[in-house]
Amino acid sequence: QVQLVESGGGLVQVGGSLRLSCEASGGTFGNYAMAWFRQAPGKERQFVVVTRPFGGDTKYADSVKGRFTISRDNAKSTVNLQMDRLKPEDTAVYYCAARWEALFGGSYDYTSQTSYRNWGQGAQVTVSS
Repeated sequence: QVQLVESGGGLVQVGGSLRLSCEASGGTFGNYAMAWFRQAPGKERQFVVVTRPFGGDTKYADSVKGRFTISRDNAKSTVNLQMDRLKPEDTAVYYCAARWEALFGGSYDYTSQTSYRNWGQGAQVTVSS
């Protein structure tokens, strides 16, 4: 089982940038799809982005496409989320999530939180207007 620890986040003004990091331990990082979800107060947890292993796809939610960038460093077992041109509606707790995949594994709904077994503790991002 992989353990995930997020860092980064904080308070930023509209239009600013923040960077979140998620460090994994206890598993073969290169086998994991790594995703970010977010949850605003009173709302359901929402898919943000996923990067799949073995050179697989990277998919973004439409709401963050063109503003957020995910990157993974398999050597450091880390995935980063660069968030630019932030908006008040980006305010949420951001969670890192992981799903183990086989090399020729099947498809799944990568936007569903139920597809991920491992979660970080969350990092608060607040965008002030």
